[in-house]
Amino acid sequence: MTESDEFKPATESGEILERSFRVILRRLTSHDQDEFIKGVRAGNGLNLPATPEAFQTFLARFDEGRSADGLLICLRDTGAIAGNVNINSIIRGRFQNGSLGYAAFPPYANRGYMTEGLGLVLRHAFRTLRLHRLEAQISPDNHASIKLVQRHGFRNEGYSPDLLFINGAWRGHDRWALTNDMHGIVPDTPHPTLPAH
Repeated sequence: MTESDEFKPATESGEILERSFRVILRRLTSHDQDEFIKGVRAGNGLNLPATPEAFQTFLARFDEGRSADGLLICLRDTGAIAGNVNINSIIRGRFQNGSLGYAAFPPYANRGYMTEGLGLVLRHAFRTLRLHRLEAQISPDNHASIKLVQRHGFRNEGYSPDLLFINGAWRGHDRWALTNDMHGIVPDTPHPTLPAH
């Protein structure tokens, strides 16, 4: 496939942030609403917005201040949404940290798209956003999610009981983390909010 043959997203689609052999990473936009909701509903049980109203509220979290970044992993050849990754709770200053949330949409789960896409997310987070650390809180019985972060070198930092409110109850999660130096992407200059001392 040549550059001219590959999928070119419409102007209303989010700007392409990163690309790999099979997927592209771009920001979530209001134009993604119908396809996003369709993917969430097909996923049956994904903790993501499944109505237009909920989608608009969800989208509003990803403001220009970039305290959170809503991203999509899309197939490079068709532009179809294979999954969603959010970098939530971005804290600057001495922390330079973000918290990951992600989901694969049927029928694209278990095909390696999320593994490839998460690699793009890490590059974006560490190189472009200049974060130092990313965290993922994962239910201990979510083996697919644990394998996903392990493939990228995240370390297990322990278990926290009653950590996240999901499906009407507080649930314990394992905490996984990756720093930019562990991943081998340390920016030449730190984010301007990082103190000198």
